[in-house]
Amino acid sequence: KSRQVPLGGAADRALLAYVPARRALVGSTGSRTALFVNKLGERLTPRSVQRMVRAWAVAGGIHARATPHGLRHSFATHMLDSDVDLRSIQELLGHASLSSTQIYTKVSLDHLMKVYDAAHPRAHEHGDARPARDTEPVLPTKA
Repeated sequence: KSRQVPLGGAADRALLAYVPARRALVGSTGSRTALFVNKLGERLTPRSVQRMVRAWAVAGGIHARATPHGLRHSFATHMLDSDVDLRSIQELLGHASLSSTQIYTKVSLDHLMKVYDAAHPRAHEHGDARPARDTEPVLPTKA
């Protein structure tokens, strides 16, 4: 399935710098169709991409398990938290169905509070005091 992928300025510049280096790696015997290739000019395998993501995460001080698939989930969640509509996220992820996209997105508590504050008519009636996020709500007890 053919997809369009939006690139930011830094990614665009990096890709433009990479393409000539890729041509040198590929030479006459490497992959003609793969954009990203290894040192031998061959198409990257899914496992090699997983290893690279893990190495970059560790180098960046992230010691949680990092995977390309996890990055897709994070991307979708960050888009949703930034008020991007679900249909647009579906297109960006290349999903055929909206239900697949819903599985990818996790609604954060901060996002829910933002939506509540914006929509509920009495959200700010008693000031902005909120309980700490890590505490359980206090429910009224029967007398």
